This record gives sequence, structure tokens and C-alpha cells, in this order.
Amino acid sequence: MAAFDPISPMVPRNAAVRHETLRLVPALYAGALFLSALLLFAVQPMFTKMILPRLGGAPAVWSVAMVFFQAALLTGYAYAHLLVRTLRPGYAAFVHLAVLACACLALPIGIVSSFVAPPENGVVLWLFALIAASIGLPVAALAASAPLIQSWFAATDDPKANNPYILYAASNLGSFAALLAYPFVAEPLLRLSDQTWLWSIGYAVLTVLIAATGIVAARAPRSAYVAPKSPPVTLADRLFWSMLGAIPSGLVIAVTAYITTDVAAAPFLWVLPLALYLLTFVAVFRDRPWIKDETVVRLVPFAVVPVAISVLGGDKAFWLAVVLLNLAAFFLLSLLCHGALYRRRPAPARLTEFYMWVSVGGLAGGIFAGLIAPAVFQGTYEYPLLIAAALLVLPGTLGTWRAFVREAGPPMIVAAAIALAGLYHDVRLPLDWEILFQTALVALAALMLLQRRRPARFFGLVVLVLVVSEVWRPGQARIEMARSFFGVHQVVETSDGRYRLLYHGTTLHGAEQIREPDGSPRKGRPEPLTYYYFGGPISQAIAAVRSARGELKDVAVIGLGTGSLACHRSEGEVWTFFEIDQVVVRLASDPRLFRFMSECGGNPPVVLGDARLTLAASRRQYDLIVLDAFSSDAIPVHLLTREALASYLSRLAPHGVLLFHISNRHLDLYPVIAAEAASEGLAVIAKRDGAADSFQVDYRSNALVAVLARNAADLGDLRDASGWVRVRTDRAAPWTDDYSDVLGALLRAKLGL
Repeated sequence: MAAFDPISPMVPRNAAVRHETLRLVPALYAGALFLSALLLFAVQPMFTKMILPRLGGAPAVWSVAMVFFQAALLTGYAYAHLLVRTLRPGYAAFVHLAVLACACLALPIGIVSSFVAPPENGVVLWLFALIAASIGLPVAALAASAPLIQSWFAATDDPKANNPYILYAASNLGSFAALLAYPFVAEPLLRLSDQTWLWSIGYAVLTVLIAATGIVAARAPRSAYVAPKSPPVTLADRLFWSMLGAIPSGLVIAVTAYITTDVAAAPFLWVLPLALYLLTFVAVFRDRPWIKDETVVRLVPFAVVPVAISVLGGDKAFWLAVVLLNLAAFFLLSLLCHGALYRRRPAPARLTEFYMWVSVGGLAGGIFAGLIAPAVFQGTYEYPLLIAAALLVLPGTLGTWRAFVREAGPPMIVAAAIALAGLYHDVRLPLDWEILFQTALVALAALMLLQRRRPARFFGLVVLVLVVSEVWRPGQARIEMARSFFGVHQVVETSDGRYRLLYHGTTLHGAEQIREPDGSPRKGRPEPLTYYYFGGPISQAIAAVRSARGELKDVAVIGLGTGSLACHRSEGEVWTFFEIDQVVVRLASDPRLFRFMSECGGNPPVVLGDARLTLAASRRQYDLIVLDAFSSDAIPVHLLTREALASYLSRLAPHGVLLFHISNRHLDLYPVIAAEAASEGLAVIAKRDGAADSFQVDYRSNALVAVLARNAADLGDLRDASGWVRVRTDRAAPWTDDYSDVLGALLRAKLGL
């Protein structure tokens, strides 16, 4: 292979040709880096969306996938470092092309057929194995391309070769372009199958470009391979690189989980934090950063303070403002860490080692936020912990230990005392104290801003505010908290002790009145509340179907919550619940927490697993199927597709009815359900409830419900009932397992588009 002979110098015919060739060299390397990064970061949301249906559409799928991609990145960087240390560019290019060719065996991208359904235990390991078997080699090969191409550029005699770090901007611009193009172009316009073929074509083009970059580096003068002497790298340097890589890497997973909890596990929400994360590299990995370090340091406190007072105890009533605020804080904290990282970069001769240690930190941060924290913490405490860790990077925070303790010690001691008090004492603040509590938080926020020029004191105050907002919540007292792969569940009581509530994430999933106004225990059959109250649209639909059929023999309910729907069962009916989360089953089945299942349903059967699979495996024909599955406020997309609808219809009795509970603060799902019903020739009517307008008094909520049937007559008197209307079928395209447009549903809900 003479073209890859590292000692064969390139001999230009004349100086003009050589000048023109040198002028094109940076463009060639930048183009290869851009495409490599584009493909690497396009495959992340594409493949993760592909595997979502097998894991209930849980937001945690993206967190685990991110950890895998960090591991693949480290593998690629370590492999690149080994090649650079042992082989000259020509031979290294030949080896890498062979690896790229082997990775072609995994194309086009798809899920390995042996991974059908996740096990009841060890879901994370199963998911890791699935991703590794399906796309592990292509992803690792792409990850290695960036440091290899930069090191080969450094081996050329191009005038800019002495600072190959400038090419990192091209790499991250490619990543940024991929992450923006996927949700706004690829997902709305292309099916998943089309996306995978387009990605494969790009992979082939990249292979040609990498071959060209290897040839150019191999034919550079021999003198270009003599690495200049560089200062020694210490263990402290390596640990510092890893630490500064770990904090933003963990933050990107934590902030993504935080902002996606109430909408959907959707690529357009996954990619925003990741795109900003990569943009910070572009902004600071340059001699003249886009934002000066001094400016970043001044802005960080103003972004962190409002996040600190709301991240644990606040709600998300103003969802867009919450998202923008958290993304702004995340962006500035990442700029802070990556700016410090660039200032401590080594000489070009240490380039691949530098990237490898940064990737070690990135993997460590990802493992902490995506794997360790969900297993160790009951709540989503990794996000505030990482915010606090990032503040330690502020100049002057960690001067001497004595100075740090003197400045940060007093507020942290108060925080520890409050945490211990909350741990050992049931302190309930009445709802009437809400204004007073919020005033206290605002006062603390003002104090933090006044102390922003004393970074250690500012750090201690942030910790204090995080603890206060977590321990004290006016109007509620936590009874139990549990975390699973599918989210965080909290059982709380109102401060007056009358109601017990179940929260998943930030959304209420059921409520039960447990005491009378005089404080005595409530006896008898519990009454469904929230969306399920008697007389609400869900109640009306169940009663109408029962009346039209004369009776309901078998009913399937997808989603359990507190089991409130069990109290809509009539004598002689068999209601079966399908639930994916074992924690929810435990909470709903415990009569010490909620009595719906034990008192109303006679402890009805609960089938554990994803409803798409378990319902399809059922041998029963159901008179009524109720879809009531939520992950916080989001309905898993794979339960709303045309294929899912066909699966439900296969288990529906000849005159059966489907009831879709599609309440959502952020997505307009009516048109999607209507379009899918039309595509199947089904009759559909819907109701947006407006009667429940005193939630703080009776804990009743307004529900959005769509009811589908093969024949309009099966809908009974709902067709003429007040508030029930036909839904337009031309406002959205049907969703399929191969295509869904969550962004369009969001825009319809927020902008009326």
C-alpha cells in the first residue's frame, strides 16, 4: 500500500501546485471531522428513539444511552491514542480503515433480533448489551475518528498544524448541526428506516474522506513526524482534565432528565442540552472565545440562583420559562468548566492523551448521573449536586481549605441541621404559609446575589437553598419516596392530613381522601378523585359504554397509578390492570397507602410489563380498553402509534370501545388520535373537561378524553352528551412506530399551529 507509506514524501510538480494543495488541507481535515461528528451525534437520538418502545418510553432510556455513548467515546479515544503512540499516520490510517470496514457489517442500523423484551431485573445491563450489540462498533469507530484526524493534521506541514485543537470546533459544529437537524428536519420528514439508510450513505462518504486525510498525512515530510518536546503531564493534570470533563457530562444527563419529565422522551428535548453542551466546546476551544471567561464568571450566579430555589421544590407551571432558565444555567456552567479545561490543555503532542482523559471524566460523570444516582438516590438529587460541584470551578472558591470553611461553613452547617430535622421529624408547613415560604426563598436568593463576589460563601448559600426547598414544602408532607428505572414516585399527605397523593415526577397521579374534615378516619369505599372523579369525562365514558352494552364483562386498563379506576368497577366485572413499573404496583397495592385496589377492585389482577407486549399476549377479548399510562405528565409515544392502536383493536371485543386519557399540559394529542382513528375507519369523539375548577378544595382535575369505537352506536349516549364533540382528522398525520412528530404536538398546544 504505497499510498500509506509514512516515509514517502509528497513531491509537488511546482510550487503553485504545492501552495494550492496546502491551502486545501485544512478544509479536507475539517470536512472529515465535521462529517464524522455529524454521523456520531445523529445516531444517538435516532437509535435511542428506535429502542424506546421496548422500554415503555421511559426518559431514563436516554440517560442510559448517553452513558453508553460516553463509554464508546472513551473506547474510541483510547484506541486512537494507542494508534498514535504506536503507528505513523499512514499505517494508522490503514488500520482505522479496516476497523471502519468491519463496522459496515452492522449497517444499516437496527436492533439485534435477539433482544425482544427487557427482563424484570437488570434492565440497565440489558439495555447496554442491546446498544453494544447493535451499534457498538460503528459508534466506537466514529468516536476514534476525531482525535485521529486531528493528530494526522498535526503531522502535516500545514502552517496551522501546530495547533490542531482549532479543528475541534469543526468537530463540535458537526455534532451541533446533527443534533439540531435531527428533531427539526430528519424526525418530522423522514421515517426511521429512511434515516438509517441515509446515515449509511454518510458513513461510506466519511470512509473515503478518512482515507484521503490518511494519505495526506502519510505523504508529509518525515520531519513532520518528530514531535516537539512538551512539558511533562502530571497525575494532577490528568485528574483535573477528568474532573472538568465529568461535571458537564453529568449535568447534560441530569438537566435532560429534568426538563423531559413532563413532556415526552422525544429527540427534540434530548438534543437541546446535548447541543448546548457541544456548543460550549466550540465557544471556548479557540484562542479568542466567543464569551470571555470573566463574563461567564459574572453571569453564572444570576443563572444559578433562580434554578437553585426552584429545582427541587418548585413546580413547572411555566414550563417554557423553566426549560429556558435551566438550559441557560447549564450552558454557563458548562462554559465555566470547559473554559478552565481549555486553559489547561497540553501541547499538541499530548492531544490524544488529553482527549482520552477528558473522556474518562465524561464517562465518570455519565455513570454517576445515569446509573449510580438512580440506584442510590430516592430523588433526582444528582442535578443539584452537579450544579454545586460546577460552582467549585469558580475562581477563588477553592483557595485554601481554611478560607473555604470560614466562608462556606456557616450556611452549610445550617443546611445540615435542616436536613437532619427533616429526616427525623415530620415538619408540616400549612398551605397558608406558601406566600411566606416563597418570600423567604426570594430573600435567600437576594442574599446569594449580594454574596456573588465571594464564591465560597455563594456556594454555601446555594447548598442551603437547595436543602430548604427540598425539606420544607408548604401544604404537603412526604410519606414515602421510591425511584425506579421509570421515574421518581412520592406518596405525600396534605398538611391537614385529609388527603393522600401520589406523584410521579412533578405530576399528580392519584389522590384519596383518608380523613374527614373533623380529622376522623374516612370509612367505607374510597371515592376516586383527580381525573377519575364520578361525573367526569372518564366516568361518563365508562358508564355510557356499560349502558350501551348492557354490561361489561372484561375491562383492560393500561396504567395503574393509585388504582383509582378500580372504583369504577361494577359487581361481576373483571378489570385487569397492565403496569410496567413494579414500584407503582407496590404502592397502589398497599392498603396502608391507598385503598382503591383492596376496597373497590377486590385486588384485581395486575400484569407487569410494557402494555404493548403484555396486552397483545393476552387471550381475552375486552369490552373496554382504557389507556391511562403516563410517565409524569407525558404519555409514552409508542402507546399512541397506529401499530399500537391496531394491537388494541386485536384484543377488543366486536362492539368494544377504546378510551384514551390524553390529558397533557404541553402536547395537543387530539388530532393525532383522530387521524389514527380515521385511518382505521373508527368513530371518535372527545371531551375537554371544564367542570373541575376547585382542585385545592376537592382534588378533582379536568381531563382530556377521546373515545373510539368501530361503530358509532357503540358509543351510546355519549354522542349526544354535553361537551362531547367530534375531532377534526386533518390537523395531524397519524403517528407510527416509524414516525412521530412530538414537536408538532407541542407547537399545536402552545401556539395553536
